[in-house]
Amino acid sequence: MPLTQAESVIKNIIREIGQECAAHGEIVSETLVAFMVKAVVLDPGNGFNMDRTLMKSDVQKLVKFCVARLLDSKNPSLDTIKMQVYFDMNYTSREEFLEEHHRVLESRLSSVSREITDNRACVREELESLYRKIVSYVLLRSGLGSPTDIKTVREATAALQSVFPQAELGTFLTLGKKDKECQLKELTMIVTGIRLFNRDCGKGGEGIDDLPAILHEAIPATTQHIDSQLQIAQDQAYRYTAILEKVMKNPLMNKELQPYMLKEALYNVRQYEIFLQIILSDIITCAQEVEMMRRQLGAQLELLKMTVKSKTAVPTSQVFPIFIALASLWTSFQDETVLISVLSNLTTHLEPFLGTHELLFPEKMIQGFLDDVTVKTDVCRIKEHIEERVHLVDFRKLEWLFPETIANFDKLLIQYRGFCGYTFATTDGLLLPGNPTIGILKYKDNYYTFNTRDAAYSFAENPEHYINLIKEKAKKNAELIQLLELHQQFETLVPYSQANLRQKITHSVQTDLSHMRRENSSQVYPCKDASTQSKRESSTRVPKPQIYIAGLRGGQNKTPCGIKVNLTRAIDET
Repeated sequence: MPLTQAESVIKNIIREIGQECAAHGEIVSETLVAFMVKAVVLDPGNGFNMDRTLMKSDVQKLVKFCVARLLDSKNPSLDTIKMQVYFDMNYTSREEFLEEHHRVLESRLSSVSREITDNRACVREELESLYRKIVSYVLLRSGLGSPTDIKTVREATAALQSVFPQAELGTFLTLGKKDKECQLKELTMIVTGIRLFNRDCGKGGEGIDDLPAILHEAIPATTQHIDSQLQIAQDQAYRYTAILEKVMKNPLMNKELQPYMLKEALYNVRQYEIFLQIILSDIITCAQEVEMMRRQLGAQLELLKMTVKSKTAVPTSQVFPIFIALASLWTSFQDETVLISVLSNLTTHLEPFLGTHELLFPEKMIQGFLDDVTVKTDVCRIKEHIEERVHLVDFRKLEWLFPETIANFDKLLIQYRGFCGYTFATTDGLLLPGNPTIGILKYKDNYYTFNTRDAAYSFAENPEHYINLIKEKAKKNAELIQLLELHQQFETLVPYSQANLRQKITHSVQTDLSHMRRENSSQVYPCKDASTQSKRESSTRVPKPQIYIAGLRGGQNKTPCGIKVNLTRAIDET
């Protein structure tokens, strides 16, 4: 079947599944449906032959299977897939986010800028109108107060007049379009710097939020909330793992418990843990940036005070660079505020994807299964085998690495997200953390860790066998493709499906901060071209948060709800 025809068929299938689900009161995104199509086709138990064209009966069967899975409200596997789709649709790296954020702000200012740069004012009234437009532009670009607030406008006008009196408009109008745009940006930064300095001296600052103070409270509160959620998720994962190990030793327990469902619940909570770690790592980066910027801001303000101290006139060559530096720092504070808001919002929206745990495995049931069981943390499991090491003399043809012998060990991309591949393959999907100190197997340019030396030796005897077992397991549980980072192995397996989760991602970010909601319209980031959306080569590697800023965490009993500024959006606003 030609590619375009096949794509058309798949699009129709996705549309039909979406309509069927809607008819049953369930609204599903095309991305979720596309991934579910892939999941159903991949599962060998469903009997789809990927080497032949889909017949009409195949299409009907595919639609039926997908709808049934998407409507299953008691399915941890579906919750995990929904969580993965949501995260991929809404999360982007810090660099990408800030780049997009600035691009959107520029696009919103373009019409205001054009009104100024295309202006042909001649008479006094027109020149006065143009000057007012420049004041509005300065306020909009800086994000410091509303251009409709009289006090703010007066303050901004006074600052602008001190560096760019209205008499200079004539010269401004003779400039080319690009030069006008550059001068507008520079004037905005100088005026912003003046207003920030006046605010620090207690002589102005109308409409300027104290962003350093807001962030000083918001970051610890957000961090503490994520920390507590992370702790709950990890505790749950440790308990599920302990029960699954108990079931493996006592097959009769299979009747009382559905181990496959408990494994799916384990995958769900492990995926949640991974996403929280990614968000927490980003917030720690924010904290580090903010701490550095606070020091820089203080230093620049102090330098400015020393420069203008008891002087009636100061050369512009001395003060303008400091005003510009102040404005640049404040823009960075605004960036961090928006970023914290988005990350906080994202965290809140991940929680509903954990809904099936209490439903399927109530606390009373879990406690019953935990009798006579020692619940071990990941750290505890690693410590148990900390003395075990692979003996290199036992392997002449395989390469083994150790953390202490590798430069930038923390940058090494470990397969299966650091879980032990041997344990996963031989227990039909149990997730136990690999221990790098035992030895890291380098096989076909990939790196593998194991939870015991015996596991390492067994895997090393026949790596392909275990790699294939893991691949087959992932075909039955498609959420494992993302959880264990198996994207490359599955890219070519489903022709025409357009359903690789990390292949085409649309980022839509909404923020709820005053300087982003001018004219009462919320900011929506438009979709990029598909060509710029590819994340195939950059599947998420969980960054291990290593550095914490002093005072970043609140006390044990402090709760985030007591802060003055709540940056988390309500669910009904998204």
